[in-house]
Amino acid sequence: MSVRTRLVVSVQYEAGRKGVPVERSFETWVRAALSGRRRRATEISIALLGTAAARALNRRYRGKDYATNILGFPYEPLADEKTALLGDLVICPAVVAREAREQGKPLRDHYAHLTVHGTLHLLGFDHDRADDAATMEAIERRVLARLGIPDPY
Repeated sequence: MSVRTRLVVSVQYEAGRKGVPVERSFETWVRAALSGRRRRATEISIALLGTAAARALNRRYRGKDYATNILGFPYEPLADEKTALLGDLVICPAVVAREAREQGKPLRDHYAHLTVHGTLHLLGFDHDRADDAATMEAIERRVLARLGIPDPY
């Protein structure tokens, strides 16, 4: 019998629910990304925002003036702070839907990939350098394969 770690994934559907997976799906994908990894926290917040709000956040925090598919904001606790919060993910459903169409991917698979990708960012993974990107992409492929989702790359 496997023991499931307590995980809280809260989803705010600011951009509406049409065409967007249910909270349980996001929880499944986050859990898969966290599986087997050391972590200090078990709570993640996911906000699904409209294009204007996603663009404003991307501009403010990354200096890029367009709406992007996903943004990750890892929570940085104070030295003596005990918290279960790993961080926040912001997803723009309009961008996700457009990318899925353009790339010929099932929309649900693209949401799964981006949720896994964003969760890995919250854990400290990055893809700015080629070797880091290769590591992160390999993890994503393994996690998605366990979920029955084909290689997104």
